[in-house]
Amino acid sequence: MAYWLLKTEPEVYSWDDLVRDKRTVWDGVANNLALIHIRKARKGDRALVYHTGGVRAAVGTARLASDPYPDPKLGDPKLAVFDVEPEKALSRPVTLEAIKAEPELAGWDLIRLGRLSVVPVSAQQWKLVLKLGGAR
Repeated sequence: MAYWLLKTEPEVYSWDDLVRDKRTVWDGVANNLALIHIRKARKGDRALVYHTGGVRAAVGTARLASDPYPDPKLGDPKLAVFDVEPEKALSRPVTLEAIKAEPELAGWDLIRLGRLSVVPVSAQQWKLVLKLGGAR
């Protein structure tokens, strides 16, 4: 199992939207490196849902409900998507400021490549972010 961070603008599609919908297609990604990450993802992998914009915080965990597949809306096999289901909201959002304050997270692509919308998360990073978010 791998771990990922999925960025979303909460005004466009928020954690609450994902909880309400119970499942969604994670689409709209066009960056080549982010698409490479999507193609590496597999059903059962877990993800942090991260709100961008004015929030800039990890707010919940999700599970990938499918392997990647071509975006059915765009008809371009290079543009991959996957299905996502919510797991659990974090007890407290983990802000970008809190993430940057952790020396163990300093080299994370979330910080290094700030505009990347799908970011790999190591097992150590996953555990630390969940701890910061109040998960047991």
